[in-house]
Amino acid sequence: MNWKELIENRNRFFWLLHSAGWFGFALIHYLGSLLHDLRDIFVVIIFLNAYAGWLFTIPLRYIYRRAWNLSPLKIALVVIFTSYFTGTLWQVVKNINYWEIYKHGYKPDFWLYYTQNSVWSFYIVLSWSGLYFGIKYYQMLQKAKQNILHANTVAHQAQLKMLRYQLNPHFLFNTLNAISTLILVKENKTANEMVTRLSEFLRYSLDMDPMKKVTLTSEIQALQYYLDIEKVRFEERLQVVFEINQECYQALVPSMILQPLAENAIKYAIAVQEQGGSIKITINRFANDLLIEMADNGPGAKIEKGNFYRENGVGLINTRERLQALYQDKYSLVVANNSPCGVKVNIRIPFQLEHT
Repeated sequence: MNWKELIENRNRFFWLLHSAGWFGFALIHYLGSLLHDLRDIFVVIIFLNAYAGWLFTIPLRYIYRRAWNLSPLKIALVVIFTSYFTGTLWQVVKNINYWEIYKHGYKPDFWLYYTQNSVWSFYIVLSWSGLYFGIKYYQMLQKAKQNILHANTVAHQAQLKMLRYQLNPHFLFNTLNAISTLILVKENKTANEMVTRLSEFLRYSLDMDPMKKVTLTSEIQALQYYLDIEKVRFEERLQVVFEINQECYQALVPSMILQPLAENAIKYAIAVQEQGGSIKITINRFANDLLIEMADNGPGAKIEKGNFYRENGVGLINTRERLQALYQDKYSLVVANNSPCGVKVNIRIPFQLEHT
């Protein structure tokens, strides 16, 4: 059992700290006794006193458990009363040990003398109580923190899945509408090719865990599935150019991160022009960053502060939110006008490989 598992096991952790604390008490008193000229039998008294303290403070754990949900004032009263009672009882035992063993059966003239020096024992038991509540509150805070982190992780996963699968309905509608049109005009062969490419794309997208990153090679393959579908619709009106640095193919990227960018480019640059247009995907590495650029030669758009004013869909918005969820502030997504015409989207994310 490692240290983390020991801490998480509250019962075992209590006994470890409880025993270690009273062992430390005995050790400190033994070292203190070396400063005085005391007989060796005093070591036995130290052991018996530590054992009595170990034994008498065990019931406090169960008393404090029952008082845990009381008001702070009532908890304080319970702690003070039980600590004083336990400290007094412990002091009586300590006095008996000292007088019976070290003083050879000495008995005080008045029974109340058995409780002398109880205040010092009360302070020690009160310190034990303070440590108990402090550690227990710390454990509760850690547990609450873990619960919050777990809840945030679950929400984070749900958000990423939602953001990813939000992309599919719009794309599916366009594709199925195109297939329906091909069937109506009796272009059955082309419609069949489109269905085949669609099934490959959907199989890939559903097999990929949206919470995990994939290699750029896999992402380019998924993008190619999508572009093959769109090429059936646009034929020669859609031209695609890839410029990818060789060392970037094994870099990790969020799954399905390129498809919504391509969908935007096709929707706003290719589909609106009679002659069609081209899309250029450029991917390079710069220092510890992976740089992704997708540019089109369409009519351009009104862009202000890195945002599309033409976009009513969820593609680019979801892309930005997914990058934020995955990389926090270690990313950038910038939309700008391309030269001489069109729009380009630049993404910067940390350059990561599968083994790092």
